[in-house]
Amino acid sequence: MESGEGTKFDKRRSVRLVEGAALGAMMVVFGQGKPTMTDKRLVLTTAGSVDEARRIAEGLLDRKLAACVNIVPKVVSIYRWKGKVEEAEEWMLWIKTTEAAFARVRDAIKEMHSYELPECMGLAADDGCPAYFKWIDESVE
Repeated sequence: MESGEGTKFDKRRSVRLVEGAALGAMMVVFGQGKPTMTDKRLVLTTAGSVDEARRIAEGLLDRKLAACVNIVPKVVSIYRWKGKVEEAEEWMLWIKTTEAAFARVRDAIKEMHSYELPECMGLAADDGCPAYFKWIDESVE
């Protein structure tokens, strides 16, 4: 496990724990500057503990459903659940995958998750670094 300023990186699984980083700084991609459509997806979900977040991340990587999963610690979520406003400390997972794998990612999250209704949102990556996108293709089956 390597450490840099504010991050820990596990090379074996490409799971990153980001501590105290601004969310915007985490998603820097070096695109061509022109709008394009790709088949790459950023899937968002949350977990109730770091252990659950790691278990989900490692499960997705073991199944080759994701190229990388970032785990952002201690996100405060405020939400409406069963008619009441709730608040929870959660861990955000940013899952890099493909459009073709999205349904399997969604099903795996539901299978591995402790929540009755886990968050699962797939966002299209319209543009980005071609080499990074190629790496996603090579990493996801």
